[in-house]
Amino acid sequence: MDELDPAVAVRAHVDAFNAGDLHALAAGFTDDAVWVTGTTTVRGAAALNRLFADAIAGLRPRLAVHGLLVDGDRVACEMTETLVAGGEERSSPIAGFYRLRGGRIAAAKIYREGSAEVA
Repeated sequence: MDELDPAVAVRAHVDAFNAGDLHALAAGFTDDAVWVTGTTTVRGAAALNRLFADAIAGLRPRLAVHGLLVDGDRVACEMTETLVAGGEERSSPIAGFYRLRGGRIAAAKIYREGSAEVA
């Protein structure tokens, strides 16, 4: 597989997330990837697969990218997340900070306005 440009890799991640394509999501992470959201830290491909499968099934989230900056292997991304929680649709601004290795996401920190935990 050819190495993806960091901006292309993050956009592919968002597209796979929105499509609910768990196979494409998994392919976009390194085996040792670390994902931090709020107080939750998830490490490794198997745990990430469970995290995303649960989120997609339970909350039906969608992301819209509004801005994306690249500096070498790092990407900062401004997005809006829309999801259904408690039967109610909610939208929140999100900032995502990604570090890539070999065209795949090796680490990410995701910040939602107020909290990255869905209450």
